[in-house]
Amino acid sequence: MYKPIIKYIARNKIFTIVGFYFLFSAILKATAEIDICIPCVWKSIFGVHCPGCGLTTAFISMIELNFKNAFEANWLIFIILPFGIYYLVNDYIKFKRKYKV
Repeated sequence: MYKPIIKYIARNKIFTIVGFYFLFSAILKATAEIDICIPCVWKSIFGVHCPGCGLTTAFISMIELNFKNAFEANWLIFIILPFGIYYLVNDYIKFKRKYKV
C-alpha cells in the first residue's frame, strides 16, 4: 500500500523536501509559536509586499481553523490550496499509471 507513495517521493525529492519543510515549519509555528518559516525573498530585497505575501500566515491560520484570519492574511489561499491538492493528487495518479506501481 505504501510502496507507490515511497516511490513517488523518491522520484520527486526536491519537491518533497521543500513541501515537508513548509508543512513542518507551518505546523511548528501554529502549535509551538516557533518560527522557522522562510521569509519572502521579494519583500526582503525590495521592501514591498508581493501577491504571495501572507500565504504562509494564511496557511498557518487554516491549520488553526481560523478561516477569517486566513482570508485577511491572503485570500488567495482559498484558491491556491485546493488547486495545489488537485495537482498533487493528479500528478500521483499519472505517476502510478506511467510506472504501473
